[in-house]
Amino acid sequence: MGIRIQFFGATEQVTGSLHIIRTPAHTVLLECGLVQGSREEEHCNQLPFPLPIDEIDAVILSHAHIDHSGRVPLLVKRGYEGPIYAQRATQALCAIMLPDSGYLNEQEAQRYNRKRDRDQAPMEAMYTRQDAEDCMRLFRGVRYGESVEVVPGLTLRLHDAGHILGSSIVELNYRDQGQSRCLVFSGDLGYREAPVMNAPERIRHADAVLLESTYGDRLHRPFAETLEELGNVFHAARASHGNVLIPAFTVGRTQDLLYLMAENFEKWRLDEWQIYLDSPMGIEATETYSEYRHLYGARLFGPDSHLLKLPNFHASRSSDESIAINQIKSGAIIIAGSGMCSGGRIQHHLKNNISRPECHLVIVGFQAHGTLGRRIVDGADVIKLWDVEHRVRIQLHTVGGLSAHADQADLVDWYGAFENRPPLYLVHGEPYAQQALASKIESQFDAPVTIARHGQVVDI
Repeated sequence: MGIRIQFFGATEQVTGSLHIIRTPAHTVLLECGLVQGSREEEHCNQLPFPLPIDEIDAVILSHAHIDHSGRVPLLVKRGYEGPIYAQRATQALCAIMLPDSGYLNEQEAQRYNRKRDRDQAPMEAMYTRQDAEDCMRLFRGVRYGESVEVVPGLTLRLHDAGHILGSSIVELNYRDQGQSRCLVFSGDLGYREAPVMNAPERIRHADAVLLESTYGDRLHRPFAETLEELGNVFHAARASHGNVLIPAFTVGRTQDLLYLMAENFEKWRLDEWQIYLDSPMGIEATETYSEYRHLYGARLFGPDSHLLKLPNFHASRSSDESIAINQIKSGAIIIAGSGMCSGGRIQHHLKNNISRPECHLVIVGFQAHGTLGRRIVDGADVIKLWDVEHRVRIQLHTVGGLSAHADQADLVDWYGAFENRPPLYLVHGEPYAQQALASKIESQFDAPVTIARHGQVVDI
């Protein structure tokens, strides 16, 4: 027997990554992510894991984004005590992001309990900040290219996926009685024109491949056009005397934006603005990018950076500093989490600016179904924040060229590097994107492509 894989998360949807890998004697969890979206969808996070926790011998994470790592503290809270393998920079980022996720869980529970009826049971936080901090003792940092035996006979190697700092393509090789099988999981792949990260590494052989398909149905616009579009947004906002809000994922997108603002400071006339990074986690993540800057090609976030420092940049760590930004009616560029507007400080800035037609909202990342960001992008006339309705009058810009995900051409090109055309299983995508990508790869390579289904079992 070789490797058996069963798909349980991010099947025909983008978030909630979780797959089970079995050898004849051991079980490994590949990813342990949160489902993100509507309240109904996020309720799935509280459900039991799809196997007894005491059967899990090891956990492997491709990168730190919460939809890939965010249920790890819950897994540990429910009794898991084994190792968690991740690239060393991913380990460092998880030490920032998972406690923040725990804090948000605590806040959500507190809000619910303040408003609940007397006959309703109190809500318990899915996991707390302390739970998340406690789970970090189980992490085992792995370098790119290093071979680590995670369970007997199953060896892990990580390759640079180019998505965010520490993001990894997961290569698993299983050997038993002279037989060998190789499974490759793309994780989330970056795109070739990313301003900071390196291009994803290519792998030449596998017996099966799991490939993300977030943007399997579309092509990113040329990056030069994206830069021009961003410059035009700042020009228009300057003319209308408003603020610019940018909800950004605190790891990846935030650092890309800061890099591009420094690189285009004069061209975009950013000296006429005050730039705020209103995200304690985003600030910490940027410091981590500086610590691990040997993992990417761009020279920034460190004393030997070739970029001029932004003279009008403000890092807002405290609540008081964040609240003070809301007093500014014009001339502020505010980068704040969360990237899908589903929580965090961006919601406070939306409350104060979304009904002002002179202001601008710049969407720079994927907006999952059911999130506030998706409702705004889909044209909602009214949104609700803390049970108060607000008319959407802000000027909306969707800048797709800043995505940290590979587009269809990048995904097809990455799979094309496999010389033996291995069977392909699509995960991490909405059905229409997956169908488009499957058709493209089948026609171009005559390769066997399957859209993974929830609970599906595949022997490799």
